[in-house]
Amino acid sequence: PAIMTSPPAPQDRVPVTEANDTVPWWKRNKKGIKRGILGALLLLGLVTAVAHLGEIGRFLGILREAKPAWVAAGLAFQALTYLCAALVWKAAMVNIGIHFPLSQLVPLSVAKLFSDQVLPSGGLSGSAFFTVALKHRGVAVLDGLVALVASLTGYYASYMIMAVASLALLAFRHDIHPWILTASVLFFVVALAVPAVVILASLYGGERIPDVLKRRFPIPVMEDALGKVSARVIFDPLVLAQVTLLQGAVFLLDAATLWAMLLAVGQKAAFLEALPSFVVASMVATIGVVPLGLGTFETTCVVLLRSLKIPFEAALAATLLLRGLTLWLPMLPGMWLARKELSRDPAPLSKG
Repeated sequence: PAIMTSPPAPQDRVPVTEANDTVPWWKRNKKGIKRGILGALLLLGLVTAVAHLGEIGRFLGILREAKPAWVAAGLAFQALTYLCAALVWKAAMVNIGIHFPLSQLVPLSVAKLFSDQVLPSGGLSGSAFFTVALKHRGVAVLDGLVALVASLTGYYASYMIMAVASLALLAFRHDIHPWILTASVLFFVVALAVPAVVILASLYGGERIPDVLKRRFPIPVMEDALGKVSARVIFDPLVLAQVTLLQGAVFLLDAATLWAMLLAVGQKAAFLEALPSFVVASMVATIGVVPLGLGTFETTCVVLLRSLKIPFEAALAATLLLRGLTLWLPMLPGMWLARKELSRDPAPLSKG
C-alpha cells in the first residue's frame, strides 16, 4: 500500500514571530506610542498648570486692573499669530498640491503651540504633531514631511533674522551684556542644528546625520521618508520666502502683544523696546529644557525691559500679562485640540 506523507513545508514562508521581528518597533506599536504621547502631553500640561496656579492668579489680578482697549489689542495680535501660523502650513502644502481651508489649520496651530511649549525640542515637537494631524486628515506622510521641513526652515530663518535685529537694537542702546552674547551663541547653535538634522535627513536619509544630533533631536520615524523627498520640492525659494515672512510676522505680533501689555498697565514704551526684550527672552527659553519656558522667559524679559529703563513693576506686570495671553489662555483649548487630534482615526490618503 502507498505510504501517505505530508507535503514538505514551503521553504519561503517566514514564521509570524520572525517576520514581526524585522518590523521596526515603532511601526508595531503605533497605537501605544500615540497613546503614550497623548498621555505625556496632557500630564505635563496639567502638572505645569497646577504648579503655577499662583502665576495664573497674578495674571488674572493684573488683568482686572489693565486698560481694556490695550488688552483687546493684545488679544487681536494673538489671534493674528495663529492665522499666520496656519498660513505657514498652507503655503508649504499648496506647493505640493494640497489644499486645506484655514478653518481647519487655525485650530491645529493652537494645538501645535501647546505641543511646542510642553515638550521643548526647538520646534520639532509641534511640527511633528502637525504632521501627524495632517496624516489623520488624509495627507501622505511624505507630503506632510515636505511641509514640515519648509515650515521649520522658514521658522529658524526668521528666528535668526529677528535675533540679529534684536541684538543690533540692544547694541545701539548700549545694552549688550556678556550673558546676552553667551545666550545668543548657544541659541544660534540650536537654531542651526535643528534644521540641519531635518535637511540632512531630507537629502541623504538618516545615515548622514551626525550621532550627536540624532541623540539631541531624535527623528527615527522621519528619516527614511525624508530621504525620498526631492530637495527641489522642499527648498523652493518662493515658498521659503513666504514661510519666512509669515514666521517673522508671528514674532512681530508677539512682540506687539508685549508692547500692548506695557501700555495696558500704564507704561509708555516704544515697540522697538518690546521687540528685543521678547525675542531675546524667547531665545533663552528655546535653549533651555524647562517646559513652557517657565521662569527663564519671564526673568529674561523683565531684566531686558529694566535695562531699557522700564520700571520693574510695569515690566513684571506686562510680562505676566503677555504670558497669560500667549500661554495660559490658550492652554486648555490647546490641550483639548491636541487630545482630539491624536485620538482621531486616520482618513484615507488623498491630495484634496
